[in-house]
Amino acid sequence: MQITRRQFIKRAAGCALGMSSGNPFANAAEAAIPIAFQLYAVRGEFSRNAPATLKTLSELGYKGVEFWGYGGTPNVYQQYSASDLRKLLDENGLKCCSIHLELKALADENLKRTIENSRVLGNEYLNVAAAEEKMRSEASIADLAKLLNAAAAKCRLHQMTAGYHAHPFDFQKINGRFVWEILFSQTGPEVNMQMDVGNCLAGNGDPIAMLKEFPDRTRSIHIKEHQDKTFDSDYYKEVFRLCETTSGTRWYIVEMGGPDGIGFDVPKAALTKLRRLGK
Repeated sequence: MQITRRQFIKRAAGCALGMSSGNPFANAAEAAIPIAFQLYAVRGEFSRNAPATLKTLSELGYKGVEFWGYGGTPNVYQQYSASDLRKLLDENGLKCCSIHLELKALADENLKRTIENSRVLGNEYLNVAAAEEKMRSEASIADLAKLLNAAAAKCRLHQMTAGYHAHPFDFQKINGRFVWEILFSQTGPEVNMQMDVGNCLAGNGDPIAMLKEFPDRTRSIHIKEHQDKTFDSDYYKEVFRLCETTSGTRWYIVEMGGPDGIGFDVPKAALTKLRRLGK
């Protein structure tokens, strides 16, 4: 295939930029899926010093963070408003990659505030953290699917996406099917399927099968090592391949931390391993 003179110059300039940066993988890194961190895994640190926690995660090399436990209240976390947290994020070069919600945050009386706080945070993804009671029967799963579809339609008007996050109980079976499958077979493609590899495996689910069954649905994914399923295993190699080809993934989110969310050694080691793998 022939290339034009303009295409040749553009490619040459890109190579030169990568070489001049001193990093031969500079262009590849820019194209890679960014890696964020779920703040629940350092909840002990965050609860006693939120600014210092965000600063440390940024210094470790994480590109974004995911907040947790939001229930549609005026403040996003304790005394911190969305504006307060956005200022801290900007100061540390971090993005809000997602926010984990309580189900009530999507209720009609709270959804407007939830969307507004996400707008201030610069957040696109509003994921229900868990809805165990709703995942116990086909009828209640249908109710949850209806709620998620309705919320997704309203979020789409603000260039946002509603979704649901995986826990072990989401991989119980009803009539031979994972309840996770039942839910996502009833939600539209705009509803984010936030797989959690470790949680799915802990519930005897099959993350790889779910990624294949529902392509282009996993805009963000929680990655954590589980027994022999380490980041450098063949198993995770396939997870990463799917995320980077057919799953539509925009964020990797690490959720690995010390006991009670204290310390940064585990988050640091996780990111170091991922970087060695070229992530």
